Amino acid sequence: MAPNLSQAIERIDAAHSEDPTKVDIDGEPTPYELIYAKKMSKFLELHTPNPDPLLATAARAQHFRRWEVPRDSYPRTKPGYFAWRTFLKKRQADQVRQLCLDCNYSEAEADKVAALVAKEDLKKGEGKGDADAQIIEDVACLVFLDDQFDEFEKGHDEEKIIGILQKTWVKMGKRGQDLALQMDLSDRAKELVGKALAG
Repeated sequence: MAPNLSQAIERIDAAHSEDPTKVDIDGEPTPYELIYAKKMSKFLELHTPNPDPLLATAARAQHFRRWEVPRDSYPRTKPGYFAWRTFLKKRQADQVRQLCLDCNYSEAEADKVAALVAKEDLKKGEGKGDADAQIIEDVACLVFLDDQFDEFEKGHDEEKIIGILQKTWVKMGKRGQDLALQMDLSDRAKELVGKALAG
């Protein structure tokens, strides 16, 4: 049987809708992770029109139930951050894999979606990674610039922000970089991106 993408998206969105963090959208309190997930789908469609169901599922399922494991549940150190991220990736991948199996995805298809959610098989250095994994990474970086950057930037000094932007740029493929340059960013974001790329 073919993957039931609509059912998978419905179940993923139902989980995102449980996020207790709300953002005001046109006067309506909306779960933040649902907003984030829809932006992932929007930028995926922009990046790769008519994506296949596995890509579409993985994009929508980024951050799956992430709020259930708060950052503060791990030490506020660099090793603590990486331990948190590693745990989250595996947890999210395992949960989404089971969700896919419940929606008629084959074992291989569910494994592929789980690998994309866990961001496995990304390129390392000059090596070639999985093309779909690179698309998900591009889309996540675009959503960061669109949705999170302006608020994030306020909490850090300029040098650190420029360093983060340079690392983000290197993570992206050519298609993602081209789309990033076309984005309608704030004047401050444009200024910092310009400095990062000139550095």
